[in-house]
Amino acid sequence: MQCTYRPTGQKIIFRGLDKAKKTKSLKASHGYFKYLWFEELDEFAGMEEIRTVQQSVLRGGEQFVVFKSFNPPISVGNWANQYINEPRANALRHKSSYLDAPPEWLGQQFLDDAEHLKEVNERAYRHEYLGEPVGTGGQVFEFLEIRTITDEEMQQFDRIYQGIDFGWMPDPMAFIRCSYRSNHEKVYLLDEYVGRKISNEDLAKEIKRRHYDDYFIMCDSAEPKSIFDLRFRDVWAQAVNKRPGSVEYGMKWLQRRTIVIDPARTPCAYKEIIEYEYDRDKDGNLLPGYPDKNNHCIDALRYSLSRIMNSWETSA
Repeated sequence: MQCTYRPTGQKIIFRGLDKAKKTKSLKASHGYFKYLWFEELDEFAGMEEIRTVQQSVLRGGEQFVVFKSFNPPISVGNWANQYINEPRANALRHKSSYLDAPPEWLGQQFLDDAEHLKEVNERAYRHEYLGEPVGTGGQVFEFLEIRTITDEEMQQFDRIYQGIDFGWMPDPMAFIRCSYRSNHEKVYLLDEYVGRKISNEDLAKEIKRRHYDDYFIMCDSAEPKSIFDLRFRDVWAQAVNKRPGSVEYGMKWLQRRTIVIDPARTPCAYKEIIEYEYDRDKDGNLLPGYPDKNNHCIDALRYSLSRIMNSWETSA
């Protein structure tokens, strides 16, 4: 289907996307495609599919405008919900709901249905009518504050905590730098260093390059040689004291506090935390315990704060 503006010959072309690679054959007979609109963005397979289309269509011009519109899925970890939180200087994010529309556009029945759902099931109301990704109920971390942490704000953090979860391949090494303010019970993620096949020597060099050898680093006690390697290179590394039940205690401690995350500063930790959910049985029921997968930044964060988790001295 296509629409043509006869005075100029300009066209609006409509295409499905059952196969993204089909867009490689999409070409304009004259000029180029300046505007590209992805409707119901969350129904596409993911950003790889979106990039394939953009690389095929956005050619031959100097300036393009891309629209991506959708109703946010309920899961916070959905790829589309994650995508809109990624910082991009030349992008504008707009969010609206039925509250922004004139009531006469919607009709009284629509408004009554919305108010009724708000009264009987506020969680469903927030998702269906306000477009909030309220989660499926299986998220481990519910108190999250996703926002920009400014450079000015960074200068105000005077209590710094750092942790390392060692890894090589396929599990990555994860280093986390954070701060904690007990008067607000908030954990602020300040920086991260995550990667595979990173030697202890290179890790020590990177920590020093970032001047993060200013505070001690709490490390996974299962890697005493790696801790020794860091200390040998003048990085103040210390093993976490893993008592029985320390994992459960540390996770519950984090769950009770608000975690402030800036996706631009700690993208790997952001992805892990919002996607981290309880396992379910075959009937969809939540299982007890914390899944030991895709949680390397989470473990590093838990290690970093282990000393104050087990201390009465938690004043900010």
